[in-house]
Amino acid sequence: MPPKKILLIDDDAVLLELLSSQLQSAGYQTLIANEGAAGLKLAAETNPALVVLDVMMPGMDGWQVCKQLREQAAMPIIMLTAKGEEIDKLRGFRLGVDDYVTKPFSFAELVARVGAVLARAERGHGSTHSLVSGDVSIDFDERRVTAAGREIDLTPTEFRLLEILARHANHTIPSEVLLADVWGQEYAGEIEHVKHFIWTLRKKIEADPGDPKHLITERGFGYRFE
Repeated sequence: MPPKKILLIDDDAVLLELLSSQLQSAGYQTLIANEGAAGLKLAAETNPALVVLDVMMPGMDGWQVCKQLREQAAMPIIMLTAKGEEIDKLRGFRLGVDDYVTKPFSFAELVARVGAVLARAERGHGSTHSLVSGDVSIDFDERRVTAAGREIDLTPTEFRLLEILARHANHTIPSEVLLADVWGQEYAGEIEHVKHFIWTLRKKIEADPGDPKHLITERGFGYRFE
């Protein structure tokens, strides 16, 4: 099997070189772009398995690049930023970012995050059945979701979260269990991940996200799919 392609988009040439080397040592093929427009072009041409994207870049910043990437494909995205403020994380999650790493970080940590996000993206393959609930249809085998007759474009993390809930329809799953199953044990305690991805799913599949009929909150405990 050929190595998975990881696209790195960052204006820091030294960081790109070091991170590329680390990922290659871990068995990945790396593609490099030093600004947003070039990164978008490379993504369209090569269809990478995952994109690592810096927020702070001159010209087209990471938010703009992320938005356009999300319009052209559902490939996983990990955002890099020097800012650790919650408002930036919220913005990233709402744009469909799959993970968020604050600088400075260790290369080992980022390589591990890349592996975890790719594993989540692949975990849903191999299923052989589907589920229909009201106006929402989920094909687990094809990783296809429709709502009110419209095909819904979900990120790998969004699909994994929806898949877990849907496979246990009408049963409330604790937030901590969802966090461990979707993001991994290393994210223990970071319940905001679950909360924000539930929000993005509601925006995509619910007729009225403020009055959800499918993704139900059991306050103080978790979520269930109906």
